[in-house]
Amino acid sequence: MTSAELPAAAAQVATDVDCYHCGLPIPPETQHYVRVDGRVRRMCCVGCEAVAQSIVDNGLVDYYRHRDAMPESRREAMPVELQELGLFDHPDFQKSFVREVGEHEREAALILEGITCAACVWLNENHVARLPGVSAIEINYATRRARVRWDEARIKLSDILAAIQAIGYRAYPYDAERSEQIANKERRSMLWRVFVAGFGMMQVMMYAFPVYVAGEGDMSWDIELLLRWASLLLTLPVVLYSAAPFFQRAWRDVRLRRLGMDVPVAIGVGSAFLASLWATLTDGPEVYYDSVTMFVFFLLGGRYLEMLARQKAVRGVEELGKALPSFAERLAGWPQQAGGERIPTSQLAPGDIVRVRPGEVVPADGLVVEGVGEVNESLLTGESLPVPKAVGARLTGGSINVSSPLLLRVEQIGDATRLAAIRRLMERAASEKPRIATQSDRVAAYFIVTLLVLASLTGVAWYFIDSERALWVFVSVLVVACPCALSLATPTALTVATDALARMGVLVTRGHAIETLAKANHFVFDKTGTLTHGHMKVEELQALGPLDERGLRELAAAIEQGSEHPVASALREAADGLCLPLVSDVQAETGQGMRARVDGEEVWIGRPDYVAAQIGQPLPALLDAFAARGGTVIALARRAGWLGLFRLADVVREEAGVLTRRLAAERARMSVLSGDNAAVVAPVASGLGIDDARAGMTPQGKQQAIVGMQQDAQAVVAMVGDGVNDAPVLAQAHVSVAMGGGTDLARNQADIVLLNENLASLGRGIDLSRKTLRIIRQNLWWSFTYNFTSVPLAMAGLVTPWMAGIGMAASSLLVVLNAMRLQRVPKAP
Repeated sequence: MTSAELPAAAAQVATDVDCYHCGLPIPPETQHYVRVDGRVRRMCCVGCEAVAQSIVDNGLVDYYRHRDAMPESRREAMPVELQELGLFDHPDFQKSFVREVGEHEREAALILEGITCAACVWLNENHVARLPGVSAIEINYATRRARVRWDEARIKLSDILAAIQAIGYRAYPYDAERSEQIANKERRSMLWRVFVAGFGMMQVMMYAFPVYVAGEGDMSWDIELLLRWASLLLTLPVVLYSAAPFFQRAWRDVRLRRLGMDVPVAIGVGSAFLASLWATLTDGPEVYYDSVTMFVFFLLGGRYLEMLARQKAVRGVEELGKALPSFAERLAGWPQQAGGERIPTSQLAPGDIVRVRPGEVVPADGLVVEGVGEVNESLLTGESLPVPKAVGARLTGGSINVSSPLLLRVEQIGDATRLAAIRRLMERAASEKPRIATQSDRVAAYFIVTLLVLASLTGVAWYFIDSERALWVFVSVLVVACPCALSLATPTALTVATDALARMGVLVTRGHAIETLAKANHFVFDKTGTLTHGHMKVEELQALGPLDERGLRELAAAIEQGSEHPVASALREAADGLCLPLVSDVQAETGQGMRARVDGEEVWIGRPDYVAAQIGQPLPALLDAFAARGGTVIALARRAGWLGLFRLADVVREEAGVLTRRLAAERARMSVLSGDNAAVVAPVASGLGIDDARAGMTPQGKQQAIVGMQQDAQAVVAMVGDGVNDAPVLAQAHVSVAMGGGTDLARNQADIVLLNENLASLGRGIDLSRKTLRIIRQNLWWSFTYNFTSVPLAMAGLVTPWMAGIGMAASSLLVVLNAMRLQRVPKAP
């Protein structure tokens, strides 16, 4: 929809409060419209707008006509996203949340509704994984996010969504705005259930209290019976409404022959209520309405507080999904015309000129073509100070212009942006389960079976000891030992830690990274671009053949035009403004150099020993004296002989010493593996206090060196490199860290990426990772201590059902609040 149509559209649908596509409430600040069947309809988010527009563009408007013609009751009974699952198999629909992995393999980012415990995650993962054609599914309990991979030739996405729906859950294409809407819906629903349970509990206690305090003969039987019936009527809404999700999920688990956290809760509440109902109908000796209502209220109250804490913890991770603005100001006639038009960000294309005013968010990646100002990149890099920008500077989508207007030439949009790459890496980390989390889930699953057996044996034993107390002892054991805290202990802490690390510029991209980084005791560094800035400059040239210095600069820059290595950048910078010759048949040998053809003649550039081997001649006699002056030496030659030498110098990062001193104080081992010669590597390593410095190494040599270090069973090796040229070495290490400022994140395979390229942030990240493991251990210790202490007390009849409800809710809340302490990001030294 054009910018001219927006005011009229807004006026036409100003009264709409629900999204026309999905039916969810529309946030007041959003402006998403689609013309459907001749009428402007309002949407709640970018995702619904894109799907609805695709339906219209592909001539599928009959979908809405048929849907609107359905009876209201049928429409409400089934979510709109699942009324016509086949629509989600359309390629246009899948653009925003599905990516191609192979020829027929696809991977989708989904969000699940209905997840309440680790057992729900286990159930969905196992159920979907059994579907033919599904190769992988990973679900994060804390964020409710799922990553599903399937073979499109064997199964359709609609079949996967239908399978999830068949076991009582709902899966939606992931969208940050939709995620927030679902979270709001969960909060409102839970709050109402807590309110009804709390109101019922207070009223029931009013009727139960006189029975407790009345002495022998103080209350007639008909009055007590009247109080029982009043308590029954007040308990019914609590059981049938507030506790309904427990029964629904428990029945689903039993029907599927699986045990979840809600099974013991449902058995406890249901048995206590039915026993009280029977006692009321038959004038039995005792009722438990007060215990039932108190238990449901305390349990729901604890889960509500746990939900708030969990949603707060993941909100920072979700912010990246909403970083880009919905609209951008495009200058179609620039530079002749300065006027612009506001269009949806999704309609931007590479080459467009966009004006970014002060206070606005940069809508896409690109270069500044006019203006001087500063931008805030804290959301992307963790750097709180504004970064100055001038003509030629690169702007990243999602950063905020904080000073004067800037004109941006768009280069990357959509999934090609840096922000999208960061979001994909974070999604990958959120969906992968580290070993410590898998172990906790496995223990919790066995614990439920043990709990049901113990509760049953306890109930039978108490039936013979004191039959009047048997039921509530049975209920207390079921409730007090439910391992909710155990299942929350690990995923909540890891989610909060991932968010905190991202805010300091340390992007976790693999599920195991935090756990492994915390245990790392041997740190291996690349030199160029890691310990040094990587912004190398040509300090000196030495001509060895017919070409002069100008000719050497032009030829070297021409060969290195397509390389991303810092040495190539320095050579191109040295030839800035010169006329470069035409080269062809360019080939690169990783870690060695490059070969090209110039005027029909082969030319090599790279490490002197590599070039010497290619041309079959000895090294130049003056090489040693030239290299002794420091820096990296690059040789240029052709088949007929040597052409020249380049000496390049780099600068050590100021914060590198901060990190190495910290690691040395902790007695961690450190090594430097570099492809440069020893004259360059040794001074850098010595200045940073690193004794083990190995020079002249190829990527294969570096990888073998890491393998050698890993022969020590006690060693946990962390490799810190540039992310692209060190890919094999990074993959070999136990945990890998890449400098992410200048590399292509889409190709980055490291476990952790330093978005701000600040090694001091890595030191802070190590501290936070270790704190995360301590908190996980504290949570697990508390969970086991609580369960092993409370179960014997409940079995002994010392814990009533309402006390069990408080204990269970409090233990889960304590675990979440303890994990929330990780939100305090360590300050920079």
